[in-house]
Amino acid sequence: MKKVRITVLENTFHPELALRYAKPGFGPCRMHTKGQEFISNGWRKPEGFCDNAWKSMQEYVFTLSHGGSDFYDGWMLDKHTAVLSCNDGVRPVIFLVEPVEEVK
Repeated sequence: MKKVRITVLENTFHPELALRYAKPGFGPCRMHTKGQEFISNGWRKPEGFCDNAWKSMQEYVFTLSHGGSDFYDGWMLDKHTAVLSCNDGVRPVIFLVEPVEEVK
């Protein structure tokens, strides 16, 4: 089984949606910042990682840790990666997930 690296690619924010639907002062995600990296053993959420973001990607991480690939029918340059986002529509964080090493 492989460990999986989760890298924060972007921390996005849609202010027009926040103005319409969120309470005043709502802003970008404060939990994750661009460039952060986390390592998962394939089934466990990394410490300090957002619960909702984990829920949106845990199946991909588990699959990559067990040698699976090609989630998007061949359009990724590297079929052993996936670009995913959390399920927050106002301030989605975008992640790259990729296997990194064998677990002995």
